[in-house]
Amino acid sequence: QLQLVESGGGLVQPGGSLRLSCATSGFTLAHYAIGWFRQAPGKAREGVSGISSSGGSTNYADSVKGRFTIFKDNAKNMVYLQMNSLKPEDTAIYYCAAEVLGAGRLELADYDYWGQGTQVTVSS
Repeated sequence: QLQLVESGGGLVQPGGSLRLSCATSGFTLAHYAIGWFRQAPGKAREGVSGISSSGGSTNYADSVKGRFTIFKDNAKNMVYLQMNSLKPEDTAIYYCAAEVLGAGRLELADYDYWGQGTQVTVSS
């Protein structure tokens, strides 16, 4: 059974950092693109970052470029989102999602499998 489980969320002050983890199981991570999405209260879910199945291509929303980095460890079946210089507007529930043989685009409809999410709150 394909599963994705996010962790690493929490409360952090503006300017701080967090590393989110997406633990995957039930599939071969090297065959899947992984995307990170977020949803703030009252807003639509939006794409944050994606990495292709090969790991050779990454994508970032303009709002996080230069601050967030996505990377995957196929051997450990893990995908990470390193978030630096966090801002209050980064506050949201963060989800990871998987797409077989994908390009890691930031399109919700591309992804077939989703985790349950982890809360990130940026506040002083």
